[in-house]
Amino acid sequence: MPSEAEKRFHGDMRRGAERLKREIGYNPTRFVQMLGELGGVGAAKQLLRGGNASDGFTTLWEACRLELSVEAFVLLPWYRHLFEEHHLDTARYRLSKHEFDVDRFLREAQRNSPVWASHDI
Repeated sequence: MPSEAEKRFHGDMRRGAERLKREIGYNPTRFVQMLGELGGVGAAKQLLRGGNASDGFTTLWEACRLELSVEAFVLLPWYRHLFEEHHLDTARYRLSKHEFDVDRFLREAQRNSPVWASHDI
């Protein structure tokens, strides 16, 4: 049975895919397929394998929307515990390499942390 955080992460990934379609006209078809097959956490772990970022990550970078990337969500304090250290390192590395201010993103996110997260961390 998935934890509350796993369910929330999956939902955030689904909603993120919908936002990408609506806000930048990008339809992450393969990612949505991965969500259906592996769930949110499984899809994120798959995308964080190896050193290369996905085409979707590149599309988000080009659109200046890395805050909607799997890499950004993985680093959120209320989801970090769902991933191993190497996943977190990969996510931070990819974002930093693309000049995304990870620390600023996390500070801002912490100010708006979801109520449910205080129970699950």
